[in-house]
Amino acid sequence: MSEKCEMEFDAEIQKFAQENLNETKENRENGMKEITRWLIEEKPNLNARLEPRYIIPFLRLSKFNIEDAKVRLINYYNLRRDNAIWFTNRDPKLPELEEIIKLGVFVPLKQLYKNQMVVIIRTAAHNPKIHSQETIFKVDHMILDVAALFEFEIAQIFGLISVFDMNGVTFWHAKALTPNIVKRAVAAWQHYHIASKSYEFINSPGYLNVILNIFKSFMTDSMKKSTKVHSNGLKSLHTFVDKEILPEEYGGSAGKLEDLINFWHDKVLSKRDWFLEDNKYRSD
Repeated sequence: MSEKCEMEFDAEIQKFAQENLNETKENRENGMKEITRWLIEEKPNLNARLEPRYIIPFLRLSKFNIEDAKVRLINYYNLRRDNAIWFTNRDPKLPELEEIIKLGVFVPLKQLYKNQMVVIIRTAAHNPKIHSQETIFKVDHMILDVAALFEFEIAQIFGLISVFDMNGVTFWHAKALTPNIVKRAVAAWQHYHIASKSYEFINSPGYLNVILNIFKSFMTDSMKKSTKVHSNGLKSLHTFVDKEILPEEYGGSAGKLEDLINFWHDKVLSKRDWFLEDNKYRSD
């Protein structure tokens, strides 16, 4: 998205956005004008970013209903305030943060699936005795910010597929997912600047239903309907994501997982100045 509020997709994508999100040049311009006025004159306490890059996603989520977009923006900047531990001190060169990025807990694929961004969340890639769940979620949001705001704007239109790989989850991983932190995580999914269209849990043994039930207890009905638990390993994954865009470790042909992790490591580090400046954008 250019800072002139222009849509830079081909005619087919623009048609889809118009038919499904009410996105037109006129609606973008009117929405930006009103939201910017509202943020400056009525909601300076949100300390919100005013560029189109950071406002258009919420208009898209609202199908360009301006009043709904305002509510979403309030929820988002309150989320950043109430979970400051996730949205401050996000220097990707901090040793702990860089280490977690390199572990590959949160790994978007480099190719889209039906114009949707696919993220593999490797829930057991870290050692919960070393890295806190709060810090894990901080890094997750850092990578998602880079992917959704700078790399795959198209996914703001078509959405996100969240793949939770539960392979290797231990008692200690489960213990770190307290009801409080799960509640906040689910709220973040609801209030972020990109919509997850499905939550797919793979390699999920039966005993993990306890954890999944905690997540579901905080989900909306629509989120519950979008949540699927798969017990057939990688075969299940291949039913909803093409093999061709998956790394080799997931039965695909898109290169090594390590290379994918390194790709996102470099992308996040390239946005270091942006992260340092981004700390201040949250509600008072």
